[in-house]
Amino acid sequence: MQIIPLSEGSFTIDKSKIFVPFNTEADQLQNRPIGSLLVEVQPFVIISEQDIILLDTGLGFPTQNMLQLEHNLKMHNIQPEQVTKVWISHLHKDHAGGISKKNNLGFYQLSFPNALYYVQQNEFSYAMDIGFPSYMVEEIEVLYRHPQVKWLQGNGKLVFSDLTFNYEITGAHSPYHQICFIKNNQQTIFFGADDAPQLQQMKSKFMAKYDYDGKKAMELRQQWWKKGQEEKWTFLFYHDIHTPIFYF
Repeated sequence: MQIIPLSEGSFTIDKSKIFVPFNTEADQLQNRPIGSLLVEVQPFVIISEQDIILLDTGLGFPTQNMLQLEHNLKMHNIQPEQVTKVWISHLHKDHAGGISKKNNLGFYQLSFPNALYYVQQNEFSYAMDIGFPSYMVEEIEVLYRHPQVKWLQGNGKLVFSDLTFNYEITGAHSPYHQICFIKNNQQTIFFGADDAPQLQQMKSKFMAKYDYDGKKAMELRQQWWKKGQEEKWTFLFYHDIHTPIFYF
């Protein structure tokens, strides 16, 4: 099994919820609005014996006449048509922007034409109700009644030949946010998405105001970190600039 982080770059985000590109070598954080957070946006691709699996889909920003995510995959010799599964933690725009793209007629279509998409059904309903600025309804509504979408209902397990995905709704970062444990015979990979976005947050009692239930998110991070140490998990950090993958 191979894990590849697909960095879309560093950004600052403030209460406007607009992601503004940030050059870590040249830009100064103090020149951004007070309260700006500095984050990486970093989907992951997992290559197993039978599958090419995406964990979240980034911002959906374009580059070189394609999605940044498509470009990043091609840099690793992966064509969009080769992706077999797309697992979505939640539908905030920085995690779901690459779900779809416009075709030549201006209509949204799924970005990965041969993939099955795994999405919590309650998360989709919630996102469609809440809408902008956290959710980009026009980009995700293509999921509705699409034959390639596998709707998830609460907690469960998926078996993909040599891998198992155990997924759980936490209700921490957002009401229907889900995390997953990906396992094969040798390894447990933990992807906490925005419940566990950065390494430093795992090591401290950090409670974020932007979380739906910040206290729960903090407590879960402490539990996951302790168990991860004991069981030697591999952690994937979606928003960490320096440490996308951490091995015990």
